[in-house]
Amino acid sequence: MGTPDISRDVLRAVSAEHEVIGVFCQPDKPVGRKHIITPPPVKVFAEEAGLPVFQPKGFRSGKAAQILRELDPDLILVIAYGRILPQEVLDIPKLGCINIHASLLPKYRGAAPIQRAIINGEKVTGITIMNMSAGMDEGDILAQKKVVIDPEDTEETLFSKMGETACSFILEVLPQIETGTLKGIPQDGELATYAPPLEKNEGCFTFNKDGRAIVDLVRGMSVWPVAFFNYEGKKVKVAEASYDERTGKIGEILSLKPLTVAAASGAVVLRKLVPEGGKPMDGTAWANGRRFRIGDIINTSDEC
Repeated sequence: MGTPDISRDVLRAVSAEHEVIGVFCQPDKPVGRKHIITPPPVKVFAEEAGLPVFQPKGFRSGKAAQILRELDPDLILVIAYGRILPQEVLDIPKLGCINIHASLLPKYRGAAPIQRAIINGEKVTGITIMNMSAGMDEGDILAQKKVVIDPEDTEETLFSKMGETACSFILEVLPQIETGTLKGIPQDGELATYAPPLEKNEGCFTFNKDGRAIVDLVRGMSVWPVAFFNYEGKKVKVAEASYDERTGKIGEILSLKPLTVAAASGAVVLRKLVPEGGKPMDGTAWANGRRFRIGDIINTSDEC
């Protein structure tokens, strides 16, 4: 059970060594400005591989649960499915329901653990394989593997690293689950933190924040919704940025090549920008178009 790219990659790895008797993913959805109905990555791969695909809107009607009973699986493997499984579903497979979660639980329970880890400046995250329970990411931990977050990692690159780790790690763990040699360890709920879905307005920042925090925000939202600041009433998205230790007045331009702007502490190198209604460009080109000079102040006083 899964929906996005990372789920497809795990399905590809698992189906090469194990018999997959059914694939569950979310329904096809409209994508892009033209709202073209598009199947999830998991569905595309599953159909190419000749695997049965099911796309229930939920499990309340009981039809999806009945399909699962008829399939009679030994194990249900879940990664980024996007649906909550009721207890009647969790009770169906002989070996239980196993979830691959992209954090070192109990930290970052929820929908956006990869993005939140970057935004919060974490240096290490990881993959947790766990028994599923009725609570959100609260089940017993079966195994964990750490993944280093490099300073250059973005949402996109960390997703890729986590996907590669998940694929190899689950293949190591599945035989132990099958033989019953892997025992779950209860999570310490007092140590739990949460990673709710990203919201568009969370990407807004001004330069009166710590420079590292701004860069972490940019890195963690590189795919969606993309961090931005307001300039003269318009959004300027920041597609790429890095940290500089130089200091100055908040919003002061310290350098034009590359465009470097002082924050409350340190500075932000604005490497690639996307002006509202415009095309991606490097920060220097954007600054030149506005005739900025070193020492000028970029006024981002508009509230987010």
